[in-house]
Amino acid sequence: MKKELVIKKCLKCGALIEIINDCNCEECGIMCCGEKMIEIKPNTIDASFEKHVPTYEKVEDEILVKVNHVMEKEHYIEWIAMVTDTSVYKVKLCPEQNAECRFKYIPNSKLYAYCNKHGLWSNDIK
Repeated sequence: MKKELVIKKCLKCGALIEIINDCNCEECGIMCCGEKMIEIKPNTIDASFEKHVPTYEKVEDEILVKVNHVMEKEHYIEWIAMVTDTSVYKVKLCPEQNAECRFKYIPNSKLYAYCNKHGLWSNDIK
């Protein structure tokens, strides 16, 4: 079973957290700024799909991951992640960098990219 990356966001301050094991109770939830944080789902924001979804090219035993996105101080890809059955690998990016990184090629993994304005995006690795 492929592990999914579960990210929650505070709608007031923009804080993000990765959930390892979430509570299923109706009465509780992770709080920030006095409100429950909401789970953000990949590929659900009304924005340019081709400028946010991470793509990859296999190069020997690695993949070169790219996001066709601007990398400006006010609008950029904050991080790219690869999730396998057992691990999560993340690369944090800065606006002056290119939106790309390398990971070991692991078939049936999943890529994620987080845009500071348009949220979470994902793509499966074949």
